[in-house]
Amino acid sequence: MFLKKVDGPRAVRLPDGSTMTRADLPPADTRRWVASRKAAVVRAVQFGLITEAQALSRYGLSDEELTEWIKAAAIHGEDALKVTRVQKYRQL
Repeated sequence: MFLKKVDGPRAVRLPDGSTMTRADLPPADTRRWVASRKAAVVRAVQFGLITEAQALSRYGLSDEELTEWIKAAAIHGEDALKVTRVQKYRQL
């Protein structure tokens, strides 16, 4: 079996004991960002699976967009990543 060389780890252990791999990340051509995909990218960045720079270039995100996702998830949890909940959490 051939494994492609990648920068950084192939998998990381999350605090709940589960393992997250690069296969768990959304596809690079993702254009529709639902909360679960945002959460996967945020977890990958927070736990060192990919760097912020890699996330920005891979998904074509702006620095502000990724920073807001990370901040919202850290303060209010993954529910804050839902588009319908953004206004509620921004008012606080």
